[in-house]
Amino acid sequence: MPKQAPKKRKIIVPPGEFIKKSPRFAKLSATQTHWWRGLVGYQVYVLSFADSNGDGIGDLNGITEKLEYIKWLGVDIVWVNPFFESPGYDHGYDVSDYLSINPKHGTMQDFERLVEQTHALEMAFVLDIVPNHTSSQHRWFQESKSSLDNPKRDWYIWKDPGPDGGPPNNWVAHFGGPAWTFDPGTGQYYCHLFLPEQPDLNWRNPQVQAAFDEILEFWCDKGVDGFRVDVAHAMIKHPDFPDNPKIAEPTEQMGARAVFNCFEHKYDLDQDEIPDVFRNWRKTVAPYDAMLLAEIHITQGNRFTRFTGDEVMDLAFHLPPMWSDWNPAKLISEIVDLCEHAPGRVSWVLSNHDGGRPVSRFGGGDLGLRRAFAVTTAMFALRGVPFIFQGEELGLPNAVIGKRDLADPLATRNKHGEGDSRDVCRAHMPWEAGVTNGFTTAKTPWLKSQPRPFELTVAGQRWGGRGRSGVQSGGNGRRSVGQPPKSGEESVLAPLAAYRSLIQLRKDYPEVWHAPLNVESPQPEVLLADRGNLKLVANLSAEPFETDLGLPAKVLFSSSSVSGRKEGQLERDGSVVVPPETSVIFEFAAQ
Repeated sequence: MPKQAPKKRKIIVPPGEFIKKSPRFAKLSATQTHWWRGLVGYQVYVLSFADSNGDGIGDLNGITEKLEYIKWLGVDIVWVNPFFESPGYDHGYDVSDYLSINPKHGTMQDFERLVEQTHALEMAFVLDIVPNHTSSQHRWFQESKSSLDNPKRDWYIWKDPGPDGGPPNNWVAHFGGPAWTFDPGTGQYYCHLFLPEQPDLNWRNPQVQAAFDEILEFWCDKGVDGFRVDVAHAMIKHPDFPDNPKIAEPTEQMGARAVFNCFEHKYDLDQDEIPDVFRNWRKTVAPYDAMLLAEIHITQGNRFTRFTGDEVMDLAFHLPPMWSDWNPAKLISEIVDLCEHAPGRVSWVLSNHDGGRPVSRFGGGDLGLRRAFAVTTAMFALRGVPFIFQGEELGLPNAVIGKRDLADPLATRNKHGEGDSRDVCRAHMPWEAGVTNGFTTAKTPWLKSQPRPFELTVAGQRWGGRGRSGVQSGGNGRRSVGQPPKSGEESVLAPLAAYRSLIQLRKDYPEVWHAPLNVESPQPEVLLADRGNLKLVANLSAEPFETDLGLPAKVLFSSSSVSGRKEGQLERDGSVVVPPETSVIFEFAAQ
């Protein structure tokens, strides 16, 4: 029986629907052609978000139970990390069946209910797909390794040993060791840029591409609105497999990430043919109007833009800010470059499941919180689609995890890998006070960590108690609420309230993401952005920054306070001083 063409679904989130509710919608001069423009995304790490059955592991039903909170926060897109069938060597990114749900996380019925409820709350659902590699337990790889002449042999990357009998070249894996593992049964090495249990697929094989077309259609038919594509920049390797140039000498004291960075990844990453894969994907998902969002580890704007556009990926993440320590000049330089090369096609992120929390990376405590929210405010004032990672809205620092409790293979499989561990951002979401912070009723969650204090929980910041605050209050960057609020009243000074207000700003003022954008950097650590009737002044330097706005303006939003002036006060002469490490969005007075 011939395969039926997929049916075109209704767009669950109508283009700009939330904007149409605002009188400012009338100011938009162009028709909205992409439903995702102007939206804000929220990343859920399924293992650690909410456990509904008390086994210590986050699950799909747990996410469904917490959708009200995500909706209340104001976001429009829910991206959930992989929950496919998987042995779990890389916590779900080693997929053994792309069409099945891991029983640890639930059933297909649970998934369908989650998508249905997400849509009922007028949010879009984005699925995390892992196409660069599979699990070594996937039936495709089991067939591929069974013999040299198996029909699926060429579905993976196999090479004869090098002249010395060792690996075919000097490529190293992200998670430590060579990027090649020898298979004694067939006498060849297979390529894996991550764990040996994660063999890389051969995307030069049309059969692999056809198999993934069916996978994408399967999940689109299940109702997903888009795909976040894992390590999209690695899916094709150089056909000759030459050695990568070495730029530093690895030492035994280095962790896996440091060793990986000793090489220029000229031949194993970012090959010119990769966007062609996504041109085919675009044709596959076009009948569903599904969004494609790439994870690409690329910093140069001219290389970044190859992945985005109407014929390839809708959006791509800008990832360097989520791995770096406080380096405002570098951060601003990269933002300016991307605004020039990929306007409106960037998904801005400050954290996700692969890096330490920005509050800790940017100095810790009040200082780290102030810096993190200043950068977030600047990113929210740019075109594109910003995402926040679960718990980021609470101002969470890194979790405290004992060495014996580490679970990330970057740490557990490398002698000096403790500092590389991603577990610090993967600890459970703190919902309330208690040993497991309301994540589970089990005695111990899958990843054991020290409990968060009440002021760093959703309950502490949403409903009452001593709210951790001051993102907009000035002073030392934080103060506690003097009296517990009345029942049902929010702790309005908590980071949670500040993030919620910032998200709402993009809905109330579509100029923030829609109007033509002009960016400049008058100083290395200062970013200015003009759009419509608004102006962003992001002063990430350690000194106050004085500028002349040119026209009377009021403070529409501030990541802290504006040099002794109350928020909303008109600057009659157009002159303003923005405090250190603060971002402010101004609205010019009507003429």
